[in-house]
Amino acid sequence: MATPEFDLNDIKRRMQGAVAALSKDLGSLRTGRATPSLLDPIQVDAYGSSMPMAQVATVSVPEPRLLSISVWDRSMVTAVEKAIRESDLGLNPQTEGQTIRLRIPEMNEQRRKEMVKVAHKYTEEARVAVRHVRRDGLDHLKKLLKDSAISEDDEKRQATDVQKATDQFIADIDGVLAAKEKEIMHV
Repeated sequence: MATPEFDLNDIKRRMQGAVAALSKDLGSLRTGRATPSLLDPIQVDAYGSSMPMAQVATVSVPEPRLLSISVWDRSMVTAVEKAIRESDLGLNPQTEGQTIRLRIPEMNEQRRKEMVKVAHKYTEEARVAVRHVRRDGLDHLKKLLKDSAISEDDEKRQATDVQKATDQFIADIDGVLAAKEKEIMHV
């Protein structure tokens, strides 16, 4: 069985996936400002299964520190309210008919520092994911070299390309973290 060709674009696509996952994870961190993505991790028990908030309601931001949730089905209002209360976001829902309002409280210094630590944890997970992709790519190159499918020079050149891509995506990850840290610490 022949070893498949080496594809640097596939390596880059997989590394980009780690950066995209990090951006999604960081988007759900509370910064003291209202964003609909804040409610993305919340699952609502609806119709006998667990569903994302976006499948049972519309979330909007009428004011910088307020989220408005319009629940589509009146019978789901209490389930949505319960899911918000049980989440670790520390938000207190106020219900008016089919609309739930969430005031986003001002974050204190200690809470901001906790959020930065969580952001660092997500970032390290993304860095590890990129490094795993790099390792897979380098292992693939070594196998191609061992099978005499590529020359030593080609292997070294492509390994350098993989390392350059890794460095670029790690830098992207650090940039995403720096922006999020600035957003969290901004009062």
